[in-house]
Amino acid sequence: MAEQNYVIANKWFAAFNEQNLDALLALYDDNAKHYSPKLKIRQPETNGMVTGKAALRAWWQDAFDRLPTLRYIPTTLTANEDRVFMEYIRTVANEPDMLIAEVLEISHGRIIASRVYHG
Repeated sequence: MAEQNYVIANKWFAAFNEQNLDALLALYDDNAKHYSPKLKIRQPETNGMVTGKAALRAWWQDAFDRLPTLRYIPTTLTANEDRVFMEYIRTVANEPDMLIAEVLEISHGRIIASRVYHG
């Protein structure tokens, strides 16, 4: 199972960096939850948490529209049978790089929850 979760993480990075929302959302369960400190800042009413693919699509589409040069450079992936811990560098033109950690919780081959931590 850990190997499958490494594959999911690598597909996640590829889809994100291609800004391919359909490929990215295909990795998620329909009722997946996502937490991000940036979400909490940009949409305080969410308290940083969104649920479901429609909310994920809206959040990431907004990010891709605002930040067309946004890219994630993976540095470390650690997986077990039900999660992947990802460390990566967030790059955006004209902004300082940011160290990020994110945990993907995975069940039956789909991401059911993700949580972002900023360094």
